[in-house]
Amino acid sequence: MSRPLYKYLKPEDIRKLSSFEFAPKLLVEGFFAGRHCSRMQGLSTEFRDYRQYVSGDDISFLDWGVFARTDRYYVKTYEQETNTVCHIFLDSSASMGFGTKATKLEYGSFFAAALCYLVTRGGNTVSLQIFDDRIRNFNPPGSTPSHLHNLLHVLEKNRPGNATNLGEALRRSFPLLHRRGSLVIISDFFDDPVEIFSALNQYVHRGFKIYLFHILAPEELDLGTRGLLKFVDMENDSALTVHTDSIRPHYERAIAGHIGAMRALSCRKKVEYTFATTETHYFSLFEKLVK
Repeated sequence: MSRPLYKYLKPEDIRKLSSFEFAPKLLVEGFFAGRHCSRMQGLSTEFRDYRQYVSGDDISFLDWGVFARTDRYYVKTYEQETNTVCHIFLDSSASMGFGTKATKLEYGSFFAAALCYLVTRGGNTVSLQIFDDRIRNFNPPGSTPSHLHNLLHVLEKNRPGNATNLGEALRRSFPLLHRRGSLVIISDFFDDPVEIFSALNQYVHRGFKIYLFHILAPEELDLGTRGLLKFVDMENDSALTVHTDSIRPHYERAIAGHIGAMRALSCRKKVEYTFATTETHYFSLFEKLVK
């Protein structure tokens, strides 16, 4: 049977990814470290303990003998071998639709698709969240081929949306991530750095390993000499007509300052930060996940 064709995970990319046998080290204990013990409810040979039933638990783990004696519902818990989880957040705000050869959203989608593939190929679990000023799509962690298929189709159907509000999206997402693991955020980060890291604090304190991938188009770094141009904000449609020569120094200082602030706050919070342009092949980003 032929392999399904996906927009963001092409057969030639899969062949190239076969050399990435290490898998991303971002998977907490690591791919080569093998499996590790986790005190989670599930199928295993070693019984651990009982705990009181809560809504949403699998009723197949209820112990009816205990219920008969206590008139209370309890479930069995086990020592279970499990792999780690990677949570991918893909910024899909309007500004991510910018780019000439490839938009930032397309570039980020290629990277996200390859990462989903690598994680699930290693038997680990991956979740995917699409956001702009809100959570537009959340796909809980999974590791099966059908789960990967669903994620790839979510990426294909995704389009740039509303304005960016990463801080709000992070706050709304926190209760959805029941398992601590690695958090990969792919964004142009056109938002207040202080607000972003304020929202990230809860993830840092809970023990997530956080990776920020700051993606910009080359044209956003260098205005060049283009003369009189009309600039239109992709997120609020405001327009400004200026001569590039008059604003270039101020603009370039502002962009450099924003990148510097993101890098400095990442260092302070011990968050992994990577800056890249859409001209860089996304395969090179995997090197940042094994440091």
